[in-house]
This record gives sequence, structure tokens and C-alpha cells, in this order.
Amino acid sequence: MGQVVVISTGGTIASRWQGSGFAADARGGDVLATAAVPDGVTVRVVDLMSVNSARLTTRDQLALLRTVHEVLADPAVDGIVVTHGTDTLEESAFLLDLHHHDPRPVVLTGAQLPLEAPDGDGPRNLHDALLAASSAALRGHGVLVAFDGQVHAARGTIKVQTLAADAFADPSGSPVADVKDGRLLVRRRPDRPQPLPLPAAGTPLPRVDIVTHHCDADPLLLNAAVDAGARGVVLVATGAGNATPEVVAAVEAAVARGVLVALTTRVPAGPVAEIYTHGGAVDLAAAGAVLTGTLRAGQARIAVLAAALAHPTGDTDDRTHALRRALGAPAA
Repeated sequence: MGQVVVISTGGTIASRWQGSGFAADARGGDVLATAAVPDGVTVRVVDLMSVNSARLTTRDQLALLRTVHEVLADPAVDGIVVTHGTDTLEESAFLLDLHHHDPRPVVLTGAQLPLEAPDGDGPRNLHDALLAASSAALRGHGVLVAFDGQVHAARGTIKVQTLAADAFADPSGSPVADVKDGRLLVRRRPDRPQPLPLPAAGTPLPRVDIVTHHCDADPLLLNAAVDAGARGVVLVATGAGNATPEVVAAVEAAVARGVLVALTTRVPAGPVAEIYTHGGAVDLAAAGAVLTGTLRAGQARIAVLAAALAHPTGDTDDRTHALRRALGAPAA
């Protein structure tokens, strides 16, 4: 146990009634005051921003990334908790994890019910996150998500419930730890690739879009993203990563223009895989798309974004190598 820094960014856990709906407006100290602090833990609060997380931008996420690294420059800090809106928590958590080179835990949490709800889930989630962030047993486990009595690895964890308390899970994996009766029960250590370096300050922010395949889909939206200046596109395919020959041709043309194309699926669980041709993942991979394993759209986009930020002026091979590194995939 020791010192934990809480970085407050807003979200439902910091939301109050605004007359027609809820929105984030509470400061981090107000949020912390709702939760029981584990014995032996001291807490310092950093108010970074207060927004509903659907409004977050890449600039905001990079500000969070740099703040985490600045906080960890203090050796007296034992861990970090980030309070965050649930809508895009999975994206921010994965971006932090891709660049996390410190053994100390960084734990994201939030709530499904607003700050002043009588039976709100925020206080328990924040307590559990403080417990996880201060635990020596979770050193070296990377960035984590604490929610509804479970602690998940950032990589692969997504929001799986719009409203229910058990909002987060890895559909293709299992939790890292459970919190029961105020005790942390560690199950496993997640596999993580080598972290990426921090993006240089002032690096241009690349456009990265997501396009979903469906019956009757054509390449129009993918081509529109490329024409709009996208440096990367995530193709959310059907099944194990399948589309059409027309989409394959569009992917090949995009890659030829230096655009990173990542391939994921709209199916909730399981990896994308090269099984089918006639527009399937076999052809998409041959056209230059990079398969994202079990990462779903939001986190696949973050991997592409991180690769583009790592090599803002490099050639396509450099960015593709960085993307494969972020995915933990072989270099070629």
C-alpha cells in the first residue's frame, strides 16, 4: 500500500443532472469523496478534464498519456487511477497500455450510474481501482480496467453492456483479478508486447477512420475516408474477417497510397483469420490489410493511430511494422 494518484477526466462517475440529462461536471475530489479508500493508501487528485467520454479527442487522450507519464516520474507514487467515462474507456486504456513502460499499475475505472445515484456503482469501482493501483501483486501487469468486482487487462477489454453494472469484459479472454470482500485475488498476468515510445510533442494528429462491412456494402465509405485524408482505416468485416472482391480492390488501392488498413470483425469474440477467399481475409491480407487478432474496432483504431503517430513522416513499411508491434504480431 502507498500513494495513489487519481487523474480525473469526467464521465458518468463525475456526472450530475443538468435539467434534461446527465453530464460530467464534478471535480475529482468530489468523486473521491464518495468512495472508501483502502487502508494504508494515501490519495492525491489531478483534475485533468471533465467531459463525457464520447467527446474525447486524440488530443485529449495524448494529454492523458503525457500526464500519466509525468505522474510516474515521481518515485513516491505507487500507482495511478484514471476515472473515465465508459463510452471510450477501452480506447484510452489501450492507448495508455501501448506506451506503458513502468511496472506500476495504471487502473481505469468509471461508473454506469451518475455521481449522486443512491445505489451508484462508482464508489465501489473507485475503491477497487484504488486497491488494484496500490497492489504490489499487480506490478508489471500493464494498464488495467477495474469494474464491477473484476480487474481486466486493457488489451482486448471492451464495453459489453450499455447500462448494466458488469459493463466491461474481454470477450476472447478472462479477467486478470477479482475483488472479493475487499481483497484482490490475482488470476493471471497478461501478455504484452514491448511498449511504444511516447509520441513526440507537436506530432501532427492523423485521421484514422472505421468502416463497417455489411450486406450490400460497397467501397464508397472506405474510399471516402481515404479521400478525406485518412492515414489509417479500420475495416470491420463480417465473420472471421471477410468482405467482397470490390472491398479488397479498395484496400489494395488505399495501401498503395500509404494508408494503414487494419482488419477486425463485427463478431463479439474470437480472432480474425485467413480462411476465405473471394473477398475474404485471405485476399484482404494479400492486399495489405493487417489482421488485428482479437482486438475490436475501437482498440484496432488506437493501434493504427499509435503506429501513425510513431512514424508521422516515415514510409508505409515503418508504420506497418509499428502497427504489428502494437498488435504483438510477427513483423511480417
